[in-house]
Amino acid sequence: MRLVGPNGEQVGIVSIQDALRLAQEQDLDLVEVAATARPPVAKVMDYGKFKYESALKAREARKNQAHTVIKEMKLRPKIDPHDYETKKGHVVRFLKAGDKVKITIMFRGREQSRPELGFRLLKRLADDVAELGVVEYEPRQEGRNMLMVLAPTKKKAEAMAEAREARGRRERDGTETGEDHDHDHEPETPAAEAAPEG
Repeated sequence: MRLVGPNGEQVGIVSIQDALRLAQEQDLDLVEVAATARPPVAKVMDYGKFKYESALKAREARKNQAHTVIKEMKLRPKIDPHDYETKKGHVVRFLKAGDKVKITIMFRGREQSRPELGFRLLKRLADDVAELGVVEYEPRQEGRNMLMVLAPTKKKAEAMAEAREARGRRERDGTETGEDHDHDHEPETPAAEAAPEG
């Protein structure tokens, strides 16, 4: 068996009994790190400490990992322009945050015979948010609904980093001046109230 010391130094090829004796003398554990190697490799280490440190590393890696979330937005084929702008604003916000967006057009009654209305609406939405997202799943009819998935052009981790940076900037700007901007000016009197009635 090839033995590695507690500080990573190469001890050399020793018998299992000698390796166990060396580990016991140092009050440490003998851990096999490469069983398939010829000869097998073992390391003298504190196994409890090793498990604890590897768990910490795994937790840190999970914390830094960005989870992609799919947000859903539902529209009707005959949507009011104001409602469309509101829904588009939500899609923009989701894409800026680095999330995917699943857009569903819901058809009812006779609308089902006019799928081109839904297709045109989805195309228009995709064109409106083209700088923030790309079409990952082309518009497709599924039963009474038509679906499309938009993916952000930015990765989730980049979006999260930008949001943290912007939040930090806002906090710095707000605390540096020390001013309360809400009470800087008097509310204006509407013209109807200012003019005397006659």
